[in-house]
Amino acid sequence: MDDSVSVGVLSLHNSKETKAILNAVEALGHTGVWLREDNLCVDIEDGTATLDPNVDVIANRLLLSNTEQPAELLGLALSLSNLRPMLNRPRNVLTAFHKFATATSLVDSAVRLPDATLALDPDRLNGEKPKYGDEVVYKTAIGTHGGGTWKISADEQVNPRVGDRYAFLQELVERDSDRHRDLRVYVVDGEVVGTMRRYAPENDWRTNVALGGSVEGVDDLPTAAREMALVAADKVGLDYAGVDLVEGEEGWHLLEVNPTAGFKGLFEATGVSPAPAIAKLAIETAGGEVDDDQVTELAAVLDDSQPSTVATEPERQVKDVTTIGYTEDVLVSGTSGTERVVAKSDTGASRTSIDTRLAAEIGAGPIKSMTKIRSGSVKSGKSRPVVDIVVGVGGDRHTVAASLEDRGHMDYPLLLGRDILQHYQIDVRRRSDGDDSDEE
Repeated sequence: MDDSVSVGVLSLHNSKETKAILNAVEALGHTGVWLREDNLCVDIEDGTATLDPNVDVIANRLLLSNTEQPAELLGLALSLSNLRPMLNRPRNVLTAFHKFATATSLVDSAVRLPDATLALDPDRLNGEKPKYGDEVVYKTAIGTHGGGTWKISADEQVNPRVGDRYAFLQELVERDSDRHRDLRVYVVDGEVVGTMRRYAPENDWRTNVALGGSVEGVDDLPTAAREMALVAADKVGLDYAGVDLVEGEEGWHLLEVNPTAGFKGLFEATGVSPAPAIAKLAIETAGGEVDDDQVTELAAVLDDSQPSTVATEPERQVKDVTTIGYTEDVLVSGTSGTERVVAKSDTGASRTSIDTRLAAEIGAGPIKSMTKIRSGSVKSGKSRPVVDIVVGVGGDRHTVAASLEDRGHMDYPLLLGRDILQHYQIDVRRRSDGDDSDEE
């Protein structure tokens, strides 16, 4: 095709969504290029910038919520957006990425928002809490997959920060039903391409698929929900987004606008892939043409196979693996406090566990489920409550569901399981407390 354009997809992780978009670009008769660490270079010489690979348009798929340094990725995207047209521009992604910024960008619009309060002083924040009734949502302004979100009672004290992230209060919106549910509406270029209803797993109220939630397709999207999703995506300024809505007694409310929403759950629920619609928008932004019937046909398949233009699987971000000791100084945070403690590393434990007293001090919880722990010769195991905590190890921050147990008779109030240790190398000879005693 003489009028073929090249579409770069900016993604530094091994993303199925990126593969699906690139494959859709190729299927539509154009060239897809994965912009990643092993090929991306910008050179400025004599006042002229050269982008290599040289693409006509860029679709931004950088994941900000999973990194400790989101400003670095935003700066990278901003640098490239100064050189080429970009879908999901950095400033708009920043707005969507920060949940309270999303809310403030939508005040005085047709989008109904849950009431919310952000205050930097703990007394002020807790002083505002009674107006929300018996229960209120407490969440970090930046989070992903349901991490950093709690439903708390009116008498629980909270802090303006959870670890190193600001947090805020938000009205709990739900209708009477056996299971909490919401809608994920996927919007591309001002059109709804698919909608799924998400149900919370047993013993939880969060609907995220990553937490065990289930999904079903929605063919009869209410007009009010459709219009609200379209307005939200437009006002935030995203070219493609997963818009989350929940229905209350007064109608639909916006929960968040996700600039890098995944495709897998939506496709499983609806049989529709957003990838061809994103590819079409990128191609047309660069001045290319596509066959609309072919876009519709391609949407019935989620092709996340290795793109033909990519010779090898992309390497993970280059990062030295940090080594931690058999015991390690860590910060552990809940909804009402942060404590520095010495934790023990245990690669034999799949889940991190926290002492009940420490959990009470930091406001861990509330209890979201039960987990069965096998112990010694007891084959059937015993059940323990599970609570959300945030653990800071070095400069990294991990939101995990930790089991709650009485560790008062043990040397360490926090045990790090594989849910955290998978990110590190363990040197069993190193101890932060200098204690050579053996425990457990």
